[in-house]
Amino acid sequence: MTTVRRPAESDRDPGLQPERTRLAWRRTTLSCAVTAVLAGRQVLHSGGASAALAASLAALVFLVFLWLAHRRMLQLGAPRPVLLPARSALAVVACMVALAVFGAAVVW
Repeated sequence: MTTVRRPAESDRDPGLQPERTRLAWRRTTLSCAVTAVLAGRQVLHSGGASAALAASLAALVFLVFLWLAHRRMLQLGAPRPVLLPARSALAVVACMVALAVFGAAVVW
């Protein structure tokens, strides 16, 4: 009968996964920034109160996402990062959906 040895906490080798995850958060933050900037550019070209409101909302959503991403990147710097809480994940999804809608509005 063979016994399976479970790795101890000290046996964990995280490799480059936390670094890759941090880079993915940075890329996503950059794409959100581009969407917010394009929404602002659209306001300059088209004007109007509705366009200004949409650009303001895009900037606000971007700032919320930036704050969430920064918190997550700091958490990933720990030797044993915690899982992303469900509440934060839901907020990130809401920001992504809102920015996708703003991005689509900029294109049309």
